[in-house]
Amino acid sequence: MRRSLTIALTTLATLASQGSAAQSKDAPPAGPTFSADVAVGAEYDTNVSVEEVDATSGEEDYALLLDLGAGVDIPLGQSADLSITYDLGNAKYDEFSQVDRQTHILGTDFAVDLGDVNTGLSAYYINARLDGEAFLELWRLSPSVSGFLSKRWFGRAAYVYLAKTIEDRPERDALAHAGELDVYFFRRGLRSYFNVGYQFREEDAEAERFDFQSHNLKVRYIQRFEMFSLLNKLELAWRYEDRDFTGVTPSIGEEREESRSRWKVDVEIPLTQRFTWQIYGGYGDYDSNLPVADYTQTIVGTRMLYSW
Repeated sequence: MRRSLTIALTTLATLASQGSAAQSKDAPPAGPTFSADVAVGAEYDTNVSVEEVDATSGEEDYALLLDLGAGVDIPLGQSADLSITYDLGNAKYDEFSQVDRQTHILGTDFAVDLGDVNTGLSAYYINARLDGEAFLELWRLSPSVSGFLSKRWFGRAAYVYLAKTIEDRPERDALAHAGELDVYFFRRGLRSYFNVGYQFREEDAEAERFDFQSHNLKVRYIQRFEMFSLLNKLELAWRYEDRDFTGVTPSIGEEREESRSRWKVDVEIPLTQRFTWQIYGGYGDYDSNLPVADYTQTIVGTRMLYSW
């Protein structure tokens, strides 16, 4: 999904720079564009956890990271585009091998430019394994509409459907519906911009105690700056989620109430046209009346990425 976001932002940059002076409708569409990347890195986690099943260790550990990705962007006529991506992520821990994680993500994004308004449909399949065993399957389908509200303001609205299955925990299998709204303000195109987003989500699990509604807010600032003729990237992000569970949790004798605040700093430093060094850090504060889900977590990591 990271590559799909990059494609979307590249499209925004093209629209912002071209404005109404779009390419001629008579020009033939370009052929498919292929891309791929591989990344290796390491990560330090102060509280190794599996968020999907409310499992926390309270202990720190290190993980080695290996990520692979490939994608193809296919123009369909003058105003439509199809992107297909595949990403493979691996995290291998030093002590907590039982949560060694492998994640497969297969995605497709279909977009149509209708002039002032763009429409899209994305579909993703996610399969995650823990310690080599089946763990999570997730299907995500999302139609969207977007467009420039003015020269510097861009808006996007989307509906999201999710179907989630967790191995050996059928009570947590769930369907979810969500509505999303994002607004972008471009100070200097993609060199410097803000993103504010809101999502309302309703999740219906097999067991009533896992049903919840949530309000999600995100604020992001991205700044790109030139150094040695290459563009470096700094991203600051804050995400807040408030969950209201509708069923009683037996272990505490009441409905769960949770709020989650997460901060992240991400720096990308291109070393050459193809090699990029990434450094990131994040802090999460999970506040809950369910003791196992009430914790804090700090993650610091670095990766070396090669793309072509």
